Amino acid sequence: MGKRDYSPFGADAKRAVESGLTAAEWYHTEVPRKVMKDLMARSDSPAIRDTIVLYGLMLAFAAGGIATWGSLWTVPFWLAYGVLYGSASDSRWHECSHGTAFRTPWMNNAVYQISSFMIMRNPATWRWSHARHHSETYLVGRDPEIAVMRPTEVAKLILNFFGILDVLKFFPTLVRNALTGPTPEEKTFVPESEWPKVQRAARIHLAIYLATAAFVVATGSILPLMVIGLPRIYGAWHHVMTGLLQHGGLADNVIDHRLNSRTVLMNPISRFIYWNMNYHVEHHMFPMVPYHALPRLHQAIKDDLPAPNLSIAAGFAEMWPALRRQMRYEDFFVKRDLPPTAKPYREDFHQDVPGIMPANAAE
Repeated sequence: MGKRDYSPFGADAKRAVESGLTAAEWYHTEVPRKVMKDLMARSDSPAIRDTIVLYGLMLAFAAGGIATWGSLWTVPFWLAYGVLYGSASDSRWHECSHGTAFRTPWMNNAVYQISSFMIMRNPATWRWSHARHHSETYLVGRDPEIAVMRPTEVAKLILNFFGILDVLKFFPTLVRNALTGPTPEEKTFVPESEWPKVQRAARIHLAIYLATAAFVVATGSILPLMVIGLPRIYGAWHHVMTGLLQHGGLADNVIDHRLNSRTVLMNPISRFIYWNMNYHVEHHMFPMVPYHALPRLHQAIKDDLPAPNLSIAAGFAEMWPALRRQMRYEDFFVKRDLPPTAKPYREDFHQDVPGIMPANAAE
């Protein structure tokens, strides 16, 4: 396989459509109807509880940071505030985009809008971007949310641990959206009827950032930016860390989420920040199961899935050697072993690749 072309207008995107890959039926583990109905049941209570805790902690940390501003005591408050602003917002944006976090639609939309602003994503654009990510997960040229392109560019991965590349890309796109609507790339997955919403959302976000900048100038202090904007940079590390584990080092151009997604068991704090998205194979296979039911879904289908990585460190120990190998040989990927109880992988559309990496390999 030649060098991958991630452009939505490129040869790989065209090939995915012409080959039937984009219309292929994805593999799903068989789950009894009654069990799935129970797992898909929606409830406001878990998300209301978690949202109160999240925003309550953010208010407390911001208040502590403001009260201690000018001393070293301010640092831990802003570090804690930053990871909730710049990382927990990613998972809230994600789950509420599916409309499953809350049972009540307006609650999903309210948290989605707030989280989209904090994570610096246009809510009208990214709702459709994420829909494409789920229907065409890691199909080269089609999925607009591929976090780790091949060959691996390590410098970009490191810079994004501080949110730098995302932010540098966000503001020019924000201005362009505010002036003219979606970009040509965005128009490949955002329906034309939604283009005015893209422009309206961009104008609202831009107005908030301009007001914050004006407040900075008026007060002669960067404190307003510590509350709005900067946390997206210094607090991004957790959502980047967990986001890389979702698909990094695994197969692309396949129609089996067990091949292209990774489940990682995590500590309770990371699970709260990440809102159980560490159960990522399960989420991609059944995206309408709410985040609070994903641990139960994992128990229901684990006999058909690769064994999860037992920690974040274990996930990186599996992923990092593959990313390093992909710097030289971009067709390389981790193929994780299935248990004897599982059905075989669906690899119908994946080209035969020599040197497939076993799950426990390392350089």
